[in-house]
Order: sequence, then C-alpha cells, then structure tokens
Amino acid sequence: MNKNTFIYTFVIIFLFCNICSAEPNFTYSTPNNYKFKTGENLKNNAGEKILFIVDFSNSMNERLGNKTKIDIALSTMKEILQMIPPQTYVGMRVYGHKTGFTPKQSCTASQLVSPIQQNNAINIYSRLSSINAVGWTPITYSLKQAAFFDFADRTSKKRIILISDGGENCDESPCDFIIELMKTRDDISIDVIALAIGDQDANNQLKCVALVTSGKFYNANTAAELKNSLQDSLNLQKEVQGLIIQKEE
Repeated sequence: MNKNTFIYTFVIIFLFCNICSAEPNFTYSTPNNYKFKTGENLKNNAGEKILFIVDFSNSMNERLGNKTKIDIALSTMKEILQMIPPQTYVGMRVYGHKTGFTPKQSCTASQLVSPIQQNNAINIYSRLSSINAVGWTPITYSLKQAAFFDFADRTSKKRIILISDGGENCDESPCDFIIELMKTRDDISIDVIALAIGDQDANNQLKCVALVTSGKFYNANTAAELKNSLQDSLNLQKEVQGLIIQKEE
C-alpha cells in the first residue's frame, strides 16, 4: 500500500462511523419537453448557495452503455435543472473544457461559467450545452477556485456538487487540500458523484473530499443512478415508478 492510499484509507475509516449516506435505487420517467417547473418538489434549504462542478475532461467522451458519459451528464442535468426553483442560489463551474500547450495550462482549465445567483437554471443549461469535453482533470484547482473565489462570502451555507469520472491528474491531492481547508472553513460541504470510476485510488480521493466536509459520496454507473444521486444531493422528491429497495442500516 502506497503512502497516498494509506492516508485516504485512514481518513475514510476514521470518518465513516460519523458520516453515512443512503443510496436507494429508483426507476424514473423522463419528461418529453424541457419546461421549467415551479420547483415545488425541492425541500427548503433557505439561504444555501449551490455550485455544480462538472467534469468536461476528455475521458467523459467514453461510452457508458449506448451513450457517452458527457451526453448522459448533460441529459441528466437537463432534467434536474427543471426541478430547481427560481429562488434557489445556484451556479456552475466546469473543468477540462480546454486543452493547453503546457501542463500548467491544462491544469488550470477551470472556469466559473455561470456565477451563483437566483433564476439561473436556464442559463446553466445553455452554458453546459455549448461546452466540449477535451482536457485534463484539475479537480484540486477547481476546488480552490470555488472555495476562495466563487464562495468568497463566508456568511452563508454553501454546497458543492462535484460530478467527475476520474481522479486528479495534475499532481495535486484534492483530499489533502480539503483537509487543510476544513481547518479554517466550516461553511462548505461537498457532495461527490463518481461517474463510472473504476480506479480505486481515484475513488479514495473523491470519497475523502466528501467525507471530510460532511458531504455525501455516490457511485453512479448508469444514467438512472446519476439522476438518483443528484436528486438525493439536492433533496428532491423522487417520482418512483417501480420497486424501491433501500439498504438496511
């Protein structure tokens, strides 16, 4: 066991007893039209600011079933954004949407494409639809930008929902950064959705990010599981058409 794996495993075991998230399996229907709803199904998280961080690295072009991961992510986000009420503060940052001639350029390819504000769901989706998955995976840099710039105001509760299909590949550790950040910040929690990640070290990194911030960690290997994870993270009520099977506690 290498040093990094040992650190991630230790952190996860230490925190696992105190932090638990249920991941029930649901079957969903897909709306025929993209029409924004009133958001009546979203539980009230008054004052909370939500930032999606979405992976647009080149590996998101890999196929998952009969669709690419990025197509699955976009179509799922389209459905979820319909359910977010206009009064919710929400924004979006992406990474891996650009390539560079040097590692530094590739490892700073992270952009706040839609600042956190109300009445923002349509704008977020329009920006998502115009971005291509082409680059690397600068997760740590993106988290730094979110913490120090996107979430510069420390007076409100904040949550990041990170969707990634891989671990950090820019010679940084998101786990180490978050451990240090939590020594001075208690206003940020991070929910992580691991989209069909087969690498255990990458899973450990991302699980650490969620657990250290008292967030939730999800493994999503299908479009339905991705949608379920987003709904659970956002506290959206599920419209269930089939049998619900929940893990025993």
